[in-house]
Amino acid sequence: MGIRTKLLTIDELIDEFKKYNDNEEDIKLIRECYQYAINKHFGQKRISGEDYIYHPLNVAYILIDIKADAKCICAALLHDTIEDTDSTKEELEKLFGSDIAMLVDGVTKINKLKFSSDSEQVAANQRKILVGLSEDVRVIIIKLADRLHNMRTLYVMSPEKQKKKARETLEILTPVAHRLGINKIKSELEDLSLRYLKPDAYFDIVEKLNEKKSERDSSVNKMLNDVSDLLTEHGINHEIKGRSKSIYSIYNKLNKGKKFNDIYDILALRVFVNTEQECYLALGLIHSKYKPVPKRFKDYIAMPKTNLYQSLHTTVFGIDGKLFEIQIRTYEMDKIAEYGIASHWSYKEHKDGAKASKDAMEQKLQIFRSIIELNQETNTPEEFISSIKNDILTNDSIYVYTPKGDVIELPEGATTVDFAYKVHSEVGNKMVGAIVNDNIVPLDYVLHTGDIIKINTSNASKGPNKDWLNFVITTQAKGRIKSFYSKIEKNDLIEKGNDLLEKEIRKNNLSINEILSNKNIDILLNEYKLKDIDDLYIEIASGKRTPLSIIKFISKKEEPQESLIDKINETNYKQANNKNEVLVEGLPDIKVQLSGCCNPIPGDKIIGYITKGAGISVHRTCCKNIADIDERLVSVKWNNELSKKFSTDLIVRTTNNDNLLNIITKAASDNITIDSVFTISKGEYKIYTMTVLVENVEKLNKFIVDLSNLSYVSEVERLMK
Repeated sequence: MGIRTKLLTIDELIDEFKKYNDNEEDIKLIRECYQYAINKHFGQKRISGEDYIYHPLNVAYILIDIKADAKCICAALLHDTIEDTDSTKEELEKLFGSDIAMLVDGVTKINKLKFSSDSEQVAANQRKILVGLSEDVRVIIIKLADRLHNMRTLYVMSPEKQKKKARETLEILTPVAHRLGINKIKSELEDLSLRYLKPDAYFDIVEKLNEKKSERDSSVNKMLNDVSDLLTEHGINHEIKGRSKSIYSIYNKLNKGKKFNDIYDILALRVFVNTEQECYLALGLIHSKYKPVPKRFKDYIAMPKTNLYQSLHTTVFGIDGKLFEIQIRTYEMDKIAEYGIASHWSYKEHKDGAKASKDAMEQKLQIFRSIIELNQETNTPEEFISSIKNDILTNDSIYVYTPKGDVIELPEGATTVDFAYKVHSEVGNKMVGAIVNDNIVPLDYVLHTGDIIKINTSNASKGPNKDWLNFVITTQAKGRIKSFYSKIEKNDLIEKGNDLLEKEIRKNNLSINEILSNKNIDILLNEYKLKDIDDLYIEIASGKRTPLSIIKFISKKEEPQESLIDKINETNYKQANNKNEVLVEGLPDIKVQLSGCCNPIPGDKIIGYITKGAGISVHRTCCKNIADIDERLVSVKWNNELSKKFSTDLIVRTTNNDNLLNIITKAASDNITIDSVFTISKGEYKIYTMTVLVENVEKLNKFIVDLSNLSYVSEVERLMK
C-alpha cells in the first residue's frame, strides 16, 4: 500500500498560505494561476486515477509547508502546463509575468531530460540539471517538491521504475536538497527512496522502531520534562520536542556496522530558545546535570554549515543511563534548518528581512558559483559529476579557519594546497609553505576540522609544482594547477612557432613586415579557419604546418577573379607541360592551392573554388566548407603526369594510455611518410593526430586498414576540419 496524498482544494491551499502571507494581490495571483492550470489540465488523469490538477496542488502545498514565496507557489501550480498542455512560455509571461514563466520553463527543461544506463549520458544530464538551474534556485525547490509528491505516489509504478526513480532521487536530488538546507524535504525523500530501493531493510527498521516505541516514548518524555524543569528553574523561556531519527539515517549507521541498540541518537530532544546567548546557557545547564559524551559536541552556531544550518549538538548520559542526543537552537535557526534557503522567501514583515534574504541569496550563489567553476574546469561529463559529488554535494566535509577566523569548508581528506586554492587562485599559485596550528607542515598535510591554516606565499615563486596533482583532492586545485601549466605550454608553442616562421622568412630573403602584414594574416586565418595568429604559431610549432608552405601561400601573386572566370570559360583542359598537381579547365598555369581543410589527394573526387584574390582552392567534393556553395565553383581534375606525395591528416584512437607511437609509426610502409604526430592524452586512452605524405587514396586506405588491424587501435579516421 502506498502513501496516498491529500485531495486538496484551492481554498485549503490559500488558507495555509495566509498563515505567513495575507497579501491580497499575491492571493489573487495564486487563484488565477490555479484556474488557468485546472482549465489546461481538464480531462487529464494521473496513473493513480486522480484528476491531474491534484499533482500541482500537492506540489504547491509542499512548498507552502516550507513557506515559499507567491511566485514559487504560482509556478508550482503551473509547472506542468508547458510540458503537458498547449501552453507556451510566452503565454505564461503575458498572463503572469516573466518571473513565473521563467520558473515554469526551468522546471520543464529538467523534466525533458532523459536518463539512460550509459554513464556518460547520465553524467551529462546531471551536469545540465546542476548547472542549468543556477539561474534561479527556486527552480530546484519546485523540482524537489515535484519529485517528493511523485515519490509519495510511486506505488502506482512498476518495480523497475520505482527503483530507477528512487536511485536517481537518492544520488542526485537529495544531496541538492541537503546543500540548500531544506531538511524537511530531504529527509522524506531519503526515507521514500530507501523504501523502494531496499524495502526489506526499510521495513525491518520500521518494525524495530515500533517494537520499542512505547518504551522509547516514555524515556523521551521523562528526559524532556527533566530538561524543561531545569531550564525553567533558571529563567530560560523555551520549548522542547522529542525528535525522531529518520529511517534512512538509521539505515546508514546500520550499514556501517553499528547495532540497532547502539544507535544512541534514536533518543533525541530538540530545544528551542529565543536568543543565541540562551543556546549556550541552556547547553551549560544541561552539561552541569547530565554528563556529556566525549567528542560528541558540535558547535554549528559559531561555525555554521555552508547551507546556513546552525545548532548546538551534544550527546549526554540521560535518565536511566540512556544516551540522548540534544540539539539546541533558536526559533530562527530552526526555520533555516528545516526550510533552508526557502525560509528567506516568506513575506513575513521583520526588520532584518531584506538583509536575511540578501544573505541567503549570496549563500545560494556561492554554492552554484562553485558548480559553474567545476563545469569550466573539468574535461568530461563523468569527471564533472564526480567532482560535484565529491566537492560540492558531499556530506563528509571539514571546517577549517583562516588566521582571521573565516571558516572554509573543504571535503574530507583535503590538504593545505587545496585550502590555498580555495582561498584564491593566486594564493595557490604563489604558495611556498604552510603553517597549521602554529606548526610548519608539509604541503601534502591532510587537514582536520578546527585547524587554523596560514599559507606562506612568495612573488618569486615560479608557480605550482606538477607533483601537487598527486595529492590534492579538490577539482578546483587540480584545475588551477593544470590551467597554469597549459598556459605556459601554450605560450612556449606560440614563441617557438613565431621563431620558426621568422627564421624561414629571413632564410628566403623576404621582409617579415610584408609577409606578415595585417592583410596577409587575415588571408591566412581565413584560409586555415583559425581564430588568431597565435593559433597559426601553435600549428607551426606542433608540426601541423611548415613555415615554408605558409610563405609560398602568401608569396603567390593575386589574380583578379573576373579574369579567371573569363579564361576558364574559353578553352578545354590544357595539360601539356603543366607542373600543377591539379588542372583547371582552360588555364594550365593558373595558381592552384590544395585546401588545408580537407587535404585532397589523388583519387579523391575534387572541385575547384575561385577564391577572392588567391587563385583556385581545390576541395574534396564532400568537404563541408563548400557544401552550401553554388557560385564560383569550377571543374578540376588531377594531373596524372605528376608522381609525388600529398599531405593529409589522420586521427588514431587507441584503447589504452601506453605510449604506442613507435609501434604505430612502424606500420607505415615505404609508400607512406609520417610527416608529424601530435599526441592527446585522455585519461585511460590516447589519441594521435598525424600528418602523412601519400601518393593516392588507394595507398592511404591500405595504411588505414593496417592501423585498424592493430589490437590496441580502436578507430582510424581521416580528418576534415
